[in-house]
Amino acid sequence: MKLDHLFIVLLLVPIASHAADWQPVPGPLATRWAKDVSPEKVHPEYPRPQMVRKEWTNLNGLWDYEIVLESAGQPKEFTKKILVPFPVESSLSGVMKRVSPKEKLWYRRSLQARKHKDGSRVLLHFGAVDWEATVWVNGKEVVQHRGGYDPFSCDITDALAGDKPSELLVAVSDLTDSSYQPRGKQIGKPHGIWYTPTTGIWQTVWLEVVPKTYIEAIKIVPDFDKKQVRISASVVNPQPGMALYAEASIESKDRRFRSKDKGDIKEVTVEVGVVLPWSPMDPVLYDLRVWLGEGTGDGKEFDSVTSYFALRKVSLGKDNAGVTRLLLNNQPLFQFGPLDQGFWPDGLYTAPTDEALRYDLEMTKKLGFNMVRKHVKVEPDRWYHHCDKLGLLVWQDMPSGDKYIGPNDPDSQRSEESTKQFETEWAEIIKDFGNHPCIVMWVPFNEGWGQFDTARIADLTRTLDPTRLVNSASGWTDRGVGDVHDVHIYPGPGMPPLSTRAAVLGEYGGLGLPLDGHTWQAKDNWGYRSYANQAELQKAYMNLLVNLRPLTGKGLSAAVYTQTTDVEIEVNGLMTYDRAVLKVDEKQTAAAHARLYLPAPKVATLLATSQKEAQKWRYSLAKPADGWERPGFDDAAWKEGPGGFGEKSTPGTTVRTDWKTGDIWLRRSFDVPAGKHEGLHLVIHHDEDTEVYLNGVLVTKTKGYITDYVLIPLDDVAVKALREGANTLAVHCHQTGGGQYIDVGLLEVVEAPSKKSVPLVR
Repeated sequence: MKLDHLFIVLLLVPIASHAADWQPVPGPLATRWAKDVSPEKVHPEYPRPQMVRKEWTNLNGLWDYEIVLESAGQPKEFTKKILVPFPVESSLSGVMKRVSPKEKLWYRRSLQARKHKDGSRVLLHFGAVDWEATVWVNGKEVVQHRGGYDPFSCDITDALAGDKPSELLVAVSDLTDSSYQPRGKQIGKPHGIWYTPTTGIWQTVWLEVVPKTYIEAIKIVPDFDKKQVRISASVVNPQPGMALYAEASIESKDRRFRSKDKGDIKEVTVEVGVVLPWSPMDPVLYDLRVWLGEGTGDGKEFDSVTSYFALRKVSLGKDNAGVTRLLLNNQPLFQFGPLDQGFWPDGLYTAPTDEALRYDLEMTKKLGFNMVRKHVKVEPDRWYHHCDKLGLLVWQDMPSGDKYIGPNDPDSQRSEESTKQFETEWAEIIKDFGNHPCIVMWVPFNEGWGQFDTARIADLTRTLDPTRLVNSASGWTDRGVGDVHDVHIYPGPGMPPLSTRAAVLGEYGGLGLPLDGHTWQAKDNWGYRSYANQAELQKAYMNLLVNLRPLTGKGLSAAVYTQTTDVEIEVNGLMTYDRAVLKVDEKQTAAAHARLYLPAPKVATLLATSQKEAQKWRYSLAKPADGWERPGFDDAAWKEGPGGFGEKSTPGTTVRTDWKTGDIWLRRSFDVPAGKHEGLHLVIHHDEDTEVYLNGVLVTKTKGYITDYVLIPLDDVAVKALREGANTLAVHCHQTGGGQYIDVGLLEVVEAPSKKSVPLVR
């Protein structure tokens, strides 16, 4: 669908925007797109791709600004310039200053406009302003808005000054983490996983001219099973005899489908004669035109907008094994993507350019992900538009705020004002972005951050949008409600127990690698687990995927890797914060990701670990005689005890037998049924070095320690060593200091017969 960028006749560019008036403030780091930013060209793209009109004017550029005490009122004069829509704390704003909770940020610019004799209206739109904004035109208050993430608009026609210039004023207050407001990862004193705040205008500001009767908003609800789409509209100043119409089209003019003429001004239905489902493999979008016309259907049009939609369905369902899965278009699809925080070193909440905004998503797709979790932030409309076009599923978080609770705490008790604000903002976010087919799941709470009334908020979310899934609480504080049971495990992977809800891994990974010249600060960068170079990181990342694949066979429906990019001092990104370096190998990583979408493998336990249930082993703390690893060795003098063996403070362990010496030797016999055996994996938790033997054959050696159970694929040597009937597994573990632990098992991961896979990118 083509988006037009036409300036409306009645509005002139009011401020001389010279490059000499603005320069980015040197910051710790910048992206390559920063050089493309100038007052004459700053986010010029049409900002609302799902409700397009031709007549509009972009108000981005240099504005006047002042920062004053809250109590001081409107500044008497404005002496400074800021580049809108970059937040005042950012480098690209040309300011890079903090606004304290006791201060207010004021913006000013002039508009020149005239009122049309035909009664047309002039609308002022803000993509987002963080957090509380009051707007005046020529001293007349035209709108107040609270909420840092949802767009808002107002009709300024009656406040305009005719043919004389009009003054536009915007005053913004932002308490960030000193109040209950939804704020996500913003904090007054950034540290660790908490980042620099955003204050003020941070998305495009724009104007459009509309007729006196106009479509204020549309709601698009596709019905995949019925092969139709319902379009409802909010109409301002409706007139008798008017009706709403819609027409969908796909690929060519010959494929057009028009709503039936019913004379309804509120809702129409379009029967779609050609069904082309939207999916990550083939993100087909239908063009849509919606208009107000005379009731006869062939007369005058009073207002029209263009949009698009997709035929796709999101639901829960059972697979062939009876396991609850996430379904797309009535078919199970493993959803896999990165945690995406949407921060930029030079623009903070605001990407330098639309190309930069799209780049993160294009790289996500190139790496073979089919989903992205937008983490405690809401993006501009165009971000979701790019996801729609690329075919990226989106889990959308509500930005967190108010008090945080721990994993074992009860839900918090919010004040009436805080509760109302949360519900108001959440409802607006769902309404304003609900037309985007990419969004498949709403996530009201993350890790207990601001979590309250969980069951009621889950129900509220479903009421606001019954067409999508609800992830009531991602990580930590599950209350048994919603469509999924979501756990966070670092580095993981892991999964929750199976139930009537889908089992998902809402966060895992977090592998860190700081790269010189590409970090927010020179030292003391942070990661859940750090590596020395890209080769080590790649190996560790691939090992996580090896461990993730069997979980899909056990019933895991989705996983989210932390994270798309580094953010400030957090260096867990697949890319550096400046997007200059992709830390992992693109082709190798994409190929490994592609295997996750194949039919779920069959997973069978040959030898259980003691993680969930004690398993008996023969063990010795004294060095045994030669041949101890072979099946016929006499271990009658060895002790017998349940695994695992170690010291109870060791992370991620289930210690059932104390072991505090430097070495331990273990033996265990088990039977293997007749038949073909393949996909052999060792299940192991070790601290520290191990040697593992199968029927006397060394099948693997490990070094160092880990903090959870992992899988290690075994090669053909191990498969050949496996025998029908009696087998012996023998292990030696050596530790040098700190915690210690050893537990081992064997697993078979058998892939389904291979089929030609469908590429993730068109």
